[in-house]
Amino acid sequence: MRLFYSMLWWIALPLVLLRLWRRGRKEPGYRQHIPERIGFYRQLDAIPPQARNKLIWVHAVSVGETRAAEPLINALLQEYPQHHVLLTHMTATGRATGKQLFATHGERVIQSFFPYDTGWMCARFLRYFKPVISILMETEVWPNMVAQCRRQGVTMLLANARLSARSLRRGKHFASLLRPAAEAIDCVAAQSPADAQRLSEFGAREVHVTGSLKFDVMPPASMLELGATWRRQIGARKVLLCASTREGEEELIFAALKNSTQRNWLTVLVPRHPQRFGEVAALAEARGLKVVQRSSMGEATLPLDTDILLGDSMGEMFAYYAACDIAFIGGSLLPLGGQNLIEALALGKPVLIGPHTFNFLMVTEDAIGAGAALRVEDAGDMLTRTNMLLTDFALVSAMSKAAAGFAQQHQGATTRTLQLLSPMLVR
Repeated sequence: MRLFYSMLWWIALPLVLLRLWRRGRKEPGYRQHIPERIGFYRQLDAIPPQARNKLIWVHAVSVGETRAAEPLINALLQEYPQHHVLLTHMTATGRATGKQLFATHGERVIQSFFPYDTGWMCARFLRYFKPVISILMETEVWPNMVAQCRRQGVTMLLANARLSARSLRRGKHFASLLRPAAEAIDCVAAQSPADAQRLSEFGAREVHVTGSLKFDVMPPASMLELGATWRRQIGARKVLLCASTREGEEELIFAALKNSTQRNWLTVLVPRHPQRFGEVAALAEARGLKVVQRSSMGEATLPLDTDILLGDSMGEMFAYYAACDIAFIGGSLLPLGGQNLIEALALGKPVLIGPHTFNFLMVTEDAIGAGAALRVEDAGDMLTRTNMLLTDFALVSAMSKAAAGFAQQHQGATTRTLQLLSPMLVR
């Protein structure tokens, strides 16, 4: 089955590269470092020769996984001062996020794109970098890369691992390809007992429950200060943040806003994907809503007739959360699985979330049970709940306290993951 899978990769490769180049029209990062995706690298030229045999490889596919890896990477660099970290990604936004998060570490964190999953490209990647361990974030199990790691003796840990019931059902359709890869991983650090059970059912061994690394991500002081600055520019109005919205959701939110009779707050909306910033602004304006983009706000006071403040900036999510009163988490109005609500909870923000949260089901249900979040049925219900919360100070205060307490209670995954890694890493 893996041979057939590899053949499909080679057949599709010209189309994959063409799609990559076309995507680069909107996101130039996809037209950079293309040789890395097919197995050609030069990163080791930038680090001392003695460090080249002490590379800890962390694979974080995109923005969310890269942010989740931040506390673990910082802890690894502190715990193992003789080692460097090789951080790989598949998306341009993930790579940009990694560059921003780890800029202060200088050459101790080197970045690369993950190669396409053919045996030849994966083998070249491993022969060049020679990592002492592979730490794959969340769900990144690629059959050929896992097979090459086993062949070349690279220990593998699946960190911050999660597997929804939906993904388990889908994965069973390709069990002959994916199950051997799951069985080959040396150790799994699962986010929850339910994730651990599903991963074990799929064939993973040495499964431990460590919790979510995302609870250990600390908001930078600079982001909190930036959020406070925005709040001063906004003025006295309350703020609803619609965070990480996905395609199709913005139109639902804008329609609900236009039809709302009670709207005494400012809506700040941050699309999940940066290539859609212009499209989302046009959608809002087509609905007759006045839009101000974050990139053009400058230092002036926000006009009082602004309906939408569009978050068209990267790497400032904590600042948006710091500036809001209520946070709605996108990806949940439509069957997209939801996005990460932990950052909002960590800042003590009451959370609203839609009906579709299968990617973050356990943490969502637990947050609702703790009184830190409320589930809404649709965009109209989200606005109704917002109005209700913003007129009920006692409820907002209780939810804020519950959110902060919930986030603090679930910290510690970094320490537990390091304990699993310790026997695998030689200082």
